[in-house]
Amino acid sequence: MITKNPFPRRNVQYINTDRGFLTQDEIDTLIGLRFDSIELEQARDIFLFCCFTGLSYTDLCSLKKENIQLSCDGKLWIKGRRQKTDTEYNIPLLNIPKMILEKYEKQQTDTDGNLLPVKYLQKYNSLLKEIAKTCGIDKRITSHLARHTFATTIALSKGVPIESVSKMLGHTSIKTTQIYARILNSKISSDMDVLAEKLKDTEMKFVTN
Repeated sequence: MITKNPFPRRNVQYINTDRGFLTQDEIDTLIGLRFDSIELEQARDIFLFCCFTGLSYTDLCSLKKENIQLSCDGKLWIKGRRQKTDTEYNIPLLNIPKMILEKYEKQQTDTDGNLLPVKYLQKYNSLLKEIAKTCGIDKRITSHLARHTFATTIALSKGVPIESVSKMLGHTSIKTTQIYARILNSKISSDMDVLAEKLKDTEMKFVTN
């Protein structure tokens, strides 16, 4: 039994890694791509679904009809509990993921009741790698990159408050969401344009003085 700390002078520090994500242009390229392979098309659709919902691969695998619910605002939401942390998530269903669900509704043959044709993770990531090469996207596209993309490009960069993003992602702490967050220069530029508009009256007073 060790009775003393063997590393008393060792200072362990957390290294904040850079979480990748797709830009809006790269997302648009994926949306516009046409495939001869059904497998590639399905993998692209599943990836886009996660990009616009923030669902993890694990939670996507257990997505059933009962998870799509009409909320108090009269709109469809995805509601459930994360398998990883058992925390609740509530995500308004945007038009693109809604269209993807409708696309596969009539094709549904999964006896487990899954709403989308989810692949085994190894196969899915292999297909995503091929899709990235076809699109000319020089990034390692994986299932989890879609979650990062939702947090950064789809939500935060378009003005959705980080508190709302954290709730939709089912994070237990907002600090976890901040790891995902990458505010793009385009968002900073847009925010400063709004600020500049609000400062016009102050600028006029400065000029007249």
